[in-house]
Amino acid sequence: MNETAQRHRRAQRRRRGRPLDGWLIVDKPAGIGSTDVVNIVRRAFQAQKAGHGGTLDPLATGVLPVAFGAATKTVPYVVDGTKVYRFTLRFGEARDTDDADGRVIETSPVRPSDEAIRAALPAFVGDILQVPPVFSAVKVGGERAYDLAREGQAVALAPRPARVDRFELIGRPDPDTAVFLVESGKGVYMRSLARDLARALGTVGHIAALRRLRVGPFREEHAIPLDRIAGSGDTPPPSPDLLLPVETALADIPALALTAAEAARLSHGQAISLVELMGRVPREADPSGGLVRAMAGGRLIGLCRLEDGLLKPERWLTGGEDMAAPGAA
Repeated sequence: MNETAQRHRRAQRRRRGRPLDGWLIVDKPAGIGSTDVVNIVRRAFQAQKAGHGGTLDPLATGVLPVAFGAATKTVPYVVDGTKVYRFTLRFGEARDTDDADGRVIETSPVRPSDEAIRAALPAFVGDILQVPPVFSAVKVGGERAYDLAREGQAVALAPRPARVDRFELIGRPDPDTAVFLVESGKGVYMRSLARDLARALGTVGHIAALRRLRVGPFREEHAIPLDRIAGSGDTPPPSPDLLLPVETALADIPALALTAAEAARLSHGQAISLVELMGRVPREADPSGGLVRAMAGGRLIGLCRLEDGLLKPERWLTGGEDMAAPGAA
C-alpha cells in the first residue's frame, strides 16, 4: 500500500463515529480509572473524539468532565480551574499509595483530637509545597512514578508548589476517621494532603474515601451517573442533548466587553493597551497573566491574556471552532 493510501485509511479511522462537540459531566463510580470512563462514554455516544478534564484515581468518585470534539481544546482551562473535594482520612495506617487501595506500610496508635486537627489545618492553606504520592503520574527520568513504584523501585519526588484555598474539618464519625472539605487549584494531590496532615498530627493515615464535587464551572449537580450513560450494547446512543456547550468550560473566566473594532484587531493577532480598556477590565481579572473571555455583542469570541499592560489574544473562537489566535503561543 502506498503512502497516500495509508494516509487515507488513517484519516478514515480518525473520522469513525459521530462528530459531537460539547461537555458531558459524568458522576464517576469507584473502582474504575478516568481513561476507562472516557472510553465507555465515547463508545456509548459513538463519538469521534473524547477526553477528560482532570484525572480521578480509581478509588475516587464524583465530577469527571468529559470533552467531545472541539471541547477537547478547552480542557486546559478546565484543568486550571478551582476543584472542590470531600475526603475521609483514616488515622493509624500509612499505605504505599496513600489511599485505601494500597498496602499497609506503617501503623500508629495515635488518634488526634478535633482541636488538634483544626489547629494543624492553617499550615496547609495558601501557597504550599507538596510532595506528590509515589503512586502518581509524575515523571521521573522519563518514566511514570507509579510504574517505577509498581516495579518495587525506590522513588524520590521533589516538593512542588500547590495552592489550597480551603481545608476544613466537616465531620468526625469516630476516633479513627475525619472528613474534610478542600478547595484547591491545579495539581493538588488530596492523598498528599491527607498523608501530610496525619504526619503533622503525630500519626499516620491515608484516604479511605474521596469524592470530587466541582471542577471549574462543572458541579456535582451537573453530573450524570455512568450507568445511565453506558446502557447495554443493544441500546441506542444517548441523546446529544445531554452535552453542555463547549463554551460552558470557560464560564469561570472573567468576561471583558469589546467593541467590534477591538475584536477585529485582536482577531488579527494585535494586542490592545489596557489603557484603552480602562474601566472595562473585570476587577477579578489578574493583570499579571490572567485570562479573560473576550465578548463582542454579547457573544464569546475568544480568550485573551492580560500581560505587560496589554490585552493579548490567546485563543480565538470562530464559527463554533476553537483555534489558536494569530500570534498566540
